[in-house]
Amino acid sequence: MRGSQIYFHNENAYIVLREKPIYAFSKTFESEPDMELVQSFMKWCKADHVLRTQTHFLFCETIPDADFEIIE
Repeated sequence: MRGSQIYFHNENAYIVLREKPIYAFSKTFESEPDMELVQSFMKWCKADHVLRTQTHFLFCETIPDADFEIIE
């Protein structure tokens, strides 16, 4: 795995697998993205979560919370 980006959002951490501009999922630059295409791409790249910035979709893998005990 090459230098993966970790993105934090709402107290959760994600590994960014792919980053695609929003317009890549739209028919024209002015139209809203086709969310079925976004979901299909998410499944194709094996992401389990998609985040949206102002300009891009981030296809991510969720980093699970660590469960641990403090032993004294």
